[in-house]
Amino acid sequence: MSLSLEIEGQDGAARCGTVRTPRGSFRTPCFMPVGTRGTVRAISTADLEGLGAEVVLANAYHLMLRPGADVVASLGGLHRFMAWEGHVLTDSGGYQVFSLRPKVDDDGVTFRSTYDGSVHRLTPEGAVDVQERLGADIQMALDVCPPLPAPAQALRLAVERTLAWAARARRAHRREGQALFGIVQGGVDQALRIESSRRTVELGFAGYAVGGLSVGESKPELLDALAATVGELPTDRPRYLMGVGDPVGLLDAVALGVDLFDCVLPTRLARHGTVLTGGGRLALGNAAFVRDDGPLDADCGCAVCARWSRAYLRHLLVVGETAAGRLLTLHNLAWTLGLLERARRAVAEGRLGALRREVADGWGP
Repeated sequence: MSLSLEIEGQDGAARCGTVRTPRGSFRTPCFMPVGTRGTVRAISTADLEGLGAEVVLANAYHLMLRPGADVVASLGGLHRFMAWEGHVLTDSGGYQVFSLRPKVDDDGVTFRSTYDGSVHRLTPEGAVDVQERLGADIQMALDVCPPLPAPAQALRLAVERTLAWAARARRAHRREGQALFGIVQGGVDQALRIESSRRTVELGFAGYAVGGLSVGESKPELLDALAATVGELPTDRPRYLMGVGDPVGLLDAVALGVDLFDCVLPTRLARHGTVLTGGGRLALGNAAFVRDDGPLDADCGCAVCARWSRAYLRHLLVVGETAAGRLLTLHNLAWTLGLLERARRAVAEGRLGALRREVADGWGP
């Protein structure tokens, strides 16, 4: 299945638009909150609806282990299981599997479950099958994600295996109404990135993801590798940068022509008491906020900022109330989703550079 990306505005390489799917549509640039196990930690899908989220990411690795793809399928698939009418993208779990130091061969990977230590085998065809049973709107091909820095031969092997696995996933994918994305690898080697992009595009996917970045490389290396990759991807298909979610990094990637993003950063920071604001990160546990009656961010229009003070939210945090994690998660996601909404408007109005400078004033270059 192909996805239709209707470009509605451009500012240099940046673009804003709408992706049409059998389920409906979603706007780009788009940030996807991470619901690894079928939920975004500390909040519900009803909360996500209230925040205006349009796409949620779930992880096939975790869901195939608990509760199991067959269980989810028997209960009507992820959308019904989660009580979520928006779009769902499932990651194949390749990143999680490779973080476990699995046994890798040309056919697939063998790894132990983080839940009970049981041994599992995952192949490109198996990853497709799991995600078809989960019933996501978009699924990702299984890829090889090497850590950085990595020797040239490791990067080359990752690219070759990822391409071979992508071709196998393409042949195995059968579910109607579900899009399959290919993933580009290559580390920070720009020539290898270009080669991987071109060969992945030749296989013909509904969309394309940039994997293997934000795993230890410098920011200039990330942006150079990203630019080399995006320059080879079709303009009429969605482009997805995996795992990047810092505010300036999001805008830098939008400027290069990226459409989709996911990252655990907003929710993970929230659970540890760090708040996203226009002035940068705010460590709410700091004693300076004991009597602060102001909102988390005076320029934020979210329900949390409209109702509760920094002092009260800090109190919840320091006494260990679970409400703190929930409310800070709601704010951080609202702030991030709001940033992408501002990016959409800025692209349409030709002022993305000005927005980037404004955000960098608070967050640094």
